This record gives sequence, structure tokens and C-alpha cells, in this order.
Amino acid sequence: MKEKIPVGILGATGMVGQQYIRLLGSHPWFRVAYVAASPQSAGKKYAQALKSGWLVPGEVPADVADLTVQNVDDVQNSVGKCTFVFSAFEMPDKEAIKKAEDSYAAVGIPVFSNASAHRWTDQVPMLIAEVNPHHLDIIPEQQKARGWKKGFIVVKPNCSVQSYIPPIFALIQAGYEVDKLAITTLQSVSGAGYPGVPSLDVVDNVVPFISEEEEKSEREPLKILGDVIDGKFSDYKGLTISAHCNRVPVSDGHLACVSISFKGGKPSIEEIKKIWRSFSGEPQKLDLPFAPKQPIIYRDEPNRPQPKKDRDADKGMAVSVGRLREDNIFDYKFVALSHNTIRGAAGGGILNAELALKKGYLE
Repeated sequence: MKEKIPVGILGATGMVGQQYIRLLGSHPWFRVAYVAASPQSAGKKYAQALKSGWLVPGEVPADVADLTVQNVDDVQNSVGKCTFVFSAFEMPDKEAIKKAEDSYAAVGIPVFSNASAHRWTDQVPMLIAEVNPHHLDIIPEQQKARGWKKGFIVVKPNCSVQSYIPPIFALIQAGYEVDKLAITTLQSVSGAGYPGVPSLDVVDNVVPFISEEEEKSEREPLKILGDVIDGKFSDYKGLTISAHCNRVPVSDGHLACVSISFKGGKPSIEEIKKIWRSFSGEPQKLDLPFAPKQPIIYRDEPNRPQPKKDRDADKGMAVSVGRLREDNIFDYKFVALSHNTIRGAAGGGILNAELALKKGYLE
């Protein structure tokens, strides 16, 4: 690629927005050319607009530090400055997020979103690049229904879902029908953004509740694993999921303890390990820059994966799995881990954009 594609970040001053900027600092295809945030931040240089400071590793990239922050509501300011945007909104008003993302798509700016606002909007794909890349094929239907020529919206699923759905999908792809999943997540404090969970709530403690997290964990996989039929999404049938979601005093990394049962024949433990270790998706075939070389890494150690030791595997983009063993109620149980602000947020969004570019949806 002779020249890097200019991209924008909506919600650029928040933790996920900063993670996007950090990861894109050395990206071979994309460069950050447009940053937008609330009206209170607009008009300031990016480095000066960071109310809570730079929250991610390293320093603010020099080429972004002096960019002037735009008012995220002034959509026309983005036209001609960026080819597409990453949406990293961190606010509770989902309708406001929908309106903002729609407004960018309407002026011809594709949106790759981390927010949950559009996850159940008709014809908006909820993408894990290795699992359901074919869901991007619904984009022309999305554009036709809304009268958009170049713009469109692609969303990511909940950050914790990405720690265990790739291993589940690999087994389904290998021909084994998964019947039931019981999942207990141990989710890091960075998943709550900044300042996130008050220290007196989480230090020396576990909080057994994360608002809407269990509902997302039980519902989103069915769309991700489903099909596109006649221009509409059809949820995956025959799978029941029960989830417990907990906030734990870990900085980064969402861990999931999963029990799984199969309908009909079940694979052996050795066969499951072989399936996981050999799993590869379209991002690997296309050799996309942010694609992990081995998307599922199986650890044989009896006490792995662990957030501190395994969350950064392959640029923070790989899913680490371990402790596969038989279960007294289900067929098997295992532990899965992914980096929630990289694979589960900014890095996953970047990978989705890389995939859309290679599939011809970005100019």
C-alpha cells in the first residue's frame, strides 16, 4: 500500500479511543487523521484534551498529539478528512450513539463500532473476524435499506464473548453440534472504562454483577453463529447459554470458565485440542496485519491461561485456552482468556476494518 488510509476515531479521548490511537500508531495500512469527542473537548489539541491523561501504555503518538479535536456532532467536519471511522463511544445513552453513528454512515463514512447500540439493529453485522466474516456480505442490503451509498455500520460483540466463542465455533465448524454452555466470566476492571469501578468496591473483592453483561453473553453468540438468509440475520438454533458475569481486581484480560455439552457424538479431548490448535480463519488466510498467526492457543500447563501471563499473546489478539477436562454434569469444561481492550475492543475493531478492506467494502 503506497499511502496509508486516513481514519478517524469517535470518542477519541476515552480509554478505548486511546487504545485505538496507540495500536494504529504503527499500522501498515491505516493512519489516524481525525479525532472527535464531546463538545467540551472540541477545539483543543488532542494531547491537551485528555482530561484523565494518557491511560494506555507508551506515549501519545506525536502525529496525533497535535491534531485538533473535533466536535463529534459536527459530522461534516469528517468529510474529506478520513475514509472511515472507529466508534469508541463510552456513554450510556444508546440512542445518542445510534444517532451519531448513523449520521457518519449517512454522509458516506463507514463506521466500525465498539458500542453495543447497534448490535441488534437489522442488517448490521456483529463481527468476530475469524468466526462470521460472511456477515459482511449483508452490507449492500444495509445500504439499500437506508439509502446510504458508501457508508455502513459494522459492530463488535461484547468484549467477554470473544474469549470463548472462537473455541466454540471451531468445534461447530469441525462438525460437532454444541447443545449447552454454562459460562462464568471473571472480567477485568478495564472493561468498565475509566475511572470505571471504584477502588473500594473492587480491591480485595469480587463484584458478582455487571449491568446487562449476562444478557449480552447469552444472546449475542446466537447472532454471531447464525446465518444470513434473504438479507436478514437468522440466529443459531439449538444452543442454550447460561452466564454468570463477575468483575474482578485484574487490570486487563477477561477469563471465562466454560462447561460444554454436545448433541449427538462428542469429540475426544485430544481431538478438541487438535481442532483448536489447527483452527484458522479468513483473517489468517488473508494475512491481515492484526490477525494472530494462531487465533486459538492451547496451554497444557495445569494452571493456565492466566491474565497476567497470557493476555498479550500474539499482539493481544489471540485467545488462550487451557484446563480442558471432563465434566460431571456437562461433557467437558475449559478456561478461555482474551485481552479485553485489544482483542475485545480496539484490536478487534481494527481487524474488522482490515477484513472489510480486503473484501472490497472500503475505498
